[in-house]
Amino acid sequence: MIGHVGDRPPTYDPEPTALPAAVPQELDGLVADTVLDGARYGTYTLRAASVRGDSARFRGEPRRDALLTARFGTDERALVLVAVATGARAADSAHLAATDACRWIGAAVGRSHARLSEDIRAGRRGDLKSGLNRLTDRTYGKLRARAAELGVEPQQYTAGLRCLLLPADPDCRTRVFFGVGAGGLFRLRDGVWHDLEPQIPAVGDAGKAESSPEPPDPADPPAEPFRFRGSVARTGDALLLCGPGLAEPMRGEPALAEELAARWTTEEAPGLVAFLADIQLRVKGYSDDRTGVGVWEA
Repeated sequence: MIGHVGDRPPTYDPEPTALPAAVPQELDGLVADTVLDGARYGTYTLRAASVRGDSARFRGEPRRDALLTARFGTDERALVLVAVATGARAADSAHLAATDACRWIGAAVGRSHARLSEDIRAGRRGDLKSGLNRLTDRTYGKLRARAAELGVEPQQYTAGLRCLLLPADPDCRTRVFFGVGAGGLFRLRDGVWHDLEPQIPAVGDAGKAESSPEPPDPADPPAEPFRFRGSVARTGDALLLCGPGLAEPMRGEPALAEELAARWTTEEAPGLVAFLADIQLRVKGYSDDRTGVGVWEA
């Protein structure tokens, strides 16, 4: 049974109700109700889950969130990427845009993983920020080009995108966040949550200091500012990256943050099934997709 926090449970049924409509010629566009993944590298344990929201389950709409977990390289030089994307609300192809955003940023990071891994290990944050900004710009350029192919406005085929880069090297505890759009980045340390959402420049200043002379391909950079943060993990930390459907109740309903802190302040990371149950803790008034990536530090 899926639990809830607060005085009473949400109105929607806690389990999936209606499936999204399918078209025989477009079965590749179907997305599962739930995705669950995990791994262990270096000093950290990774858990990742994406679940269709209560509203989408009731209405028979596809999950707008997409989740990608990928390892590039081998041994201690390997680099793990986790990407979370959320398609535009009310857009028919929101789930496809989110999937494309994850796939394209994954391919870009994969092609550059050796350099990115080296930069992380060497602590070259300026190079990392400018390089990841450029890769993100190109991903959004591809989304805009795809929108043009489909004959829709760019805002109808786009997605918020948030990513973590996690080196496999046990001697490197640097964790790198980057992306564009809404969501959350939180750290649980000594039983207390800290909101690590990067501060963004004032309107008109975004990207001036870090822009590259090489123009993005094939369109302009995303309108929303690029977000970047590098942090050094400590033993016992838990890092949570999430889409807006989980970030909003984390910030808006203290009972949820308190319950997750109680569950996750442990010596070991939760198992896959336990993490999925935690991510699905329901809160009345919050019915969007739930996508969360947890990183526990040993």
